[in-house]
Amino acid sequence: MRFLLSLLPLLVLLLCSPYSAAAAAAAQKHTPQHNPASTLVRSSCRHATYPKICLRTLSDYAGPAKTPHDLAQASVSVSLARARRVSGFLAQLSANFQGTKRQRSAIGDCVDLMSSSVDELSETLGELQHLREETFLFQMSNAQTWLSAALTDDDTCLDGIQEADVKAKAADVKRKIKNAARVTSNALYLINRLDESRGRPRSRP
Repeated sequence: MRFLLSLLPLLVLLLCSPYSAAAAAAAQKHTPQHNPASTLVRSSCRHATYPKICLRTLSDYAGPAKTPHDLAQASVSVSLARARRVSGFLAQLSANFQGTKRQRSAIGDCVDLMSSSVDELSETLGELQHLREETFLFQMSNAQTWLSAALTDDDTCLDGIQEADVKAKAADVKRKIKNAARVTSNALYLINRLDESRGRPRSRP
């Protein structure tokens, strides 16, 4: 009897060990881990023109974004994807639009403007993907110029829609254009920030 009692603590320890290990593993799994990419997104978006949109749209791109350059490139990729969607939406709307001559003209102008915006964002992304130390300032100037032009195109498109008092799908049109413009504005901020921080990449052979 005494022998069995002496074994009791050992049995309790053996029975509890698996649960303790499982609990420790679960706790470790749910413990917040330091994520440099996520920290970079938060710190970079804090002073963006539209910080909440910046944080939301770039969170999915936090994985590969290890440097300010990566993040600026990701922001332009997001902006380009939005612009392409808006461009396609406006093209479909223009093909079936019934309205006044002025309204049809405004929609047609918007189609051209968003197409130009897509081209300018594509040029910007291409420049960021091939930055070199020896031509960094020139390339950054190009990127800023193209991105500013894309933002102007978005704003001009929105102004034309509002001035022509376009009714058909007005809420969708304005919301999509505004969203594209805001994402582009954030991308411009991040590129300006990259230029100011002199975040030059290593020169490639």
